[in-house]
Amino acid sequence: MTTALRNISLGCSGRGVSHDVVPDIDTMFSMVRDAGVYDHFDRLPQPGEESQYINAANKYGIPIRTGLGMYRLGGNFDALEANLRIAKNAGGEFHNVLLFARDANGRAITDDEVVSAYLQAFEASGRTGVGIGFEVHINMWSEDFRRVGRVAHAVRAKGVPFNFVLDHSHVLLKIDNTEEMDASGITADVEAGVFAIDPYEPGNVIDQWLAMNMTRWLQVRPASPNGPRNKWALNPETGSWGRACQYPFVKPRPGEWHSDWHAYRVEPCKEVVRRALRLHAAKPDSVLNYITTDMIDMPDYGENARYSLFEQNVAIAEWVRAEAEAIDGST
Repeated sequence: MTTALRNISLGCSGRGVSHDVVPDIDTMFSMVRDAGVYDHFDRLPQPGEESQYINAANKYGIPIRTGLGMYRLGGNFDALEANLRIAKNAGGEFHNVLLFARDANGRAITDDEVVSAYLQAFEASGRTGVGIGFEVHINMWSEDFRRVGRVAHAVRAKGVPFNFVLDHSHVLLKIDNTEEMDASGITADVEAGVFAIDPYEPGNVIDQWLAMNMTRWLQVRPASPNGPRNKWALNPETGSWGRACQYPFVKPRPGEWHSDWHAYRVEPCKEVVRRALRLHAAKPDSVLNYITTDMIDMPDYGENARYSLFEQNVAIAEWVRAEAEAIDGST
């Protein structure tokens, strides 16, 4: 184990274990094992299939360490503890809590409500033995990136650690894209130079988050600054093309993708990962425990793509391991 991957489990998102069609559960776990680059499978066992997930995990020696759930205040938030228990029964260690920006009545939730929800989730975590974290993500409370630091500091002020899940793709897709920045409410601050989202700018928000040593889970999925929408999938909620949350890590073969591909567009993602690995290697008290590869199949990501999601994920995992070796070699 390299220093840059010390105490880190590298996993593959269960939504990305496919080439063209989604295989059965047993086949997914065998694919992850046979790739030879993964430590765990990332997905909450799906309703009615819990035993199949557990059996496959045991059969192939690929534990289910992480997973996620989407929750709405006034809606299904009370299901969180039940999902933590499902995760625990499957050998899970950490659960990603995606909390929608609006409650069941369509009202925007406040920072105080996010803090309260986090504290409730943290208490449920203590009862079940499964860690929890809150993610930066489109459509969630954290899509306004300025809120993340405020909520983290408010949680910490109560003597509770703030566990963060960093999916930098949800930041990168907004660079140089006014429509996307408007969705975050950050356009004026970015244009005024008081808030930076470009990882190559000093004082940018991703570097701020990394410096807070709160990232328990790093999700790796390239998204290009002002990248192309998913022209092969409509988002059923908006009726428009999927948002640009996913850009292929390696060049697709002819006909496998709807847009031109350029290697330089993947570099911002790679640079964020390098910084996270360097910080982890240098800080004995780093809290980073999980990295997952997250090329997935939803409309805002890679739905209907003709490239293999799994090949892309494996390529990312191989690169992460090679980069960790290079970081160790340079220190």
